[in-house]
Amino acid sequence: MKDTTSRLTRAERLDRLPFTREHGRLVVGSGMGWALDAMDVGLISFVMTALVAQWGLSNGEVSLIGSIGFVGMALGATLGGLLADRYGRRQVFALTLLVFGVATGAAALSWSVGALLVFRFLIGLGLGAELPVASTLVSEFAPARVRGRVVVLLEAFWAVGWTLAALIGYFVVPSSDDGWRWALAIGAVPALYAVVVRRGLPESVRFLELRGRTEEAEATVRRFERSADVEPVPSPPPAPPARPARVGALWAAGTGSRTAALWVVWFSINFAYYGAFIWLPTLLFNDGFSLVKSFQYTLIITLAQLPGYAVAAYLIEKWGRRPTLATFLVGSAVGAGMFAAAEADTAILVTGMVLSFFNLGAWGALYAVTPEIYPTALRATGAGAAAGFGRIASIIAPLCVPLLVDTGGTGLVFGVFAAFFLLAAVAALGLPELRGQALDQGVAHGPTSAPRAR
Repeated sequence: MKDTTSRLTRAERLDRLPFTREHGRLVVGSGMGWALDAMDVGLISFVMTALVAQWGLSNGEVSLIGSIGFVGMALGATLGGLLADRYGRRQVFALTLLVFGVATGAAALSWSVGALLVFRFLIGLGLGAELPVASTLVSEFAPARVRGRVVVLLEAFWAVGWTLAALIGYFVVPSSDDGWRWALAIGAVPALYAVVVRRGLPESVRFLELRGRTEEAEATVRRFERSADVEPVPSPPPAPPARPARVGALWAAGTGSRTAALWVVWFSINFAYYGAFIWLPTLLFNDGFSLVKSFQYTLIITLAQLPGYAVAAYLIEKWGRRPTLATFLVGSAVGAGMFAAAEADTAILVTGMVLSFFNLGAWGALYAVTPEIYPTALRATGAGAAAGFGRIASIIAPLCVPLLVDTGGTGLVFGVFAAFFLLAAVAALGLPELRGQALDQGVAHGPTSAPRAR
């Protein structure tokens, strides 16, 4: 009988590695797409404000422009997760970025509100599939002891993209009547480059093993081991190839409660975040700030996202996923409540920064915990379904803002957002704490998880 005491599975071999140059390439390559996504979502908030002034749009038309992209994102997130579990993470990456880049360029040529709505839907389709697939791939390569921190680092690219959007919005959009068109065109160019970069990223080792592609999986693991200057060790034969899991497995005994808690968090944070930040420049403009001043305030508030991610990245491995997520959601609720009561210019700026700091830290923690709670065959599907359900809230929220403003002004708007943040914090307590634990490789992993897909 052969001695197998020194054998490690390929997943264990990845988990034993330090953070290497290959991990860095993976995070940056995935993060570029993430930043582009954020830049697009951020830019539309400035474009909306410019079109109110230029095209004389009603609040209803502005709401449709803000929401239609999220209709595409909801569909894209759900389909993207399913496709990633069936065909691979990397392949879905390239397709989503290509759709996003082409549609963004076309949106810059929009000749009417209807045309802009069509292009915004297609942009959302690409964006929606991108985010959960990216976080799934990165989480499947990151060593267990720093996995949460690495995924938060990936999510921090969102702040980079939103900051770029704020800079473009501040300097480009108000520069001329066609400023908003140039802003969208700028967002399309790097997306095409990102498609090329993504082609050099590795496919998930866990996915490859699940599909019986062991030679590719072994080559990928050795690539990361060479980067860490670690000698490879033999791996035992993998389990037989498994068929893709079905969506119904998300609600199987032992997994359904996790899915329910996760979906409530995703829905609530989407409602509050997108309702607030998509409308923020327009709300400031409607409250009497000039176009340039509203953009300037939004830029400064956006910059507070970066330290929020940094603190969340530290705490997620120090405190754990669940307490970090819940704490930042409560902080978001406090920030929204303070913003609701703010009247002076300085108070608006400071409370907006508090909201931005905590809200984006919460997003980082949420993206870290989401892929962890499902086994490999269900991971991208679970992450995509949660994101897709959350996008329903991002569709509804921009449509609700005008009604809330008419009823009780900006104070009521942000008071409602604070309530949603608190709801998300409560739901977060129902998520499992998996800090430092290896990702579940199989489809079935005991009584607290999904059964093997049939």
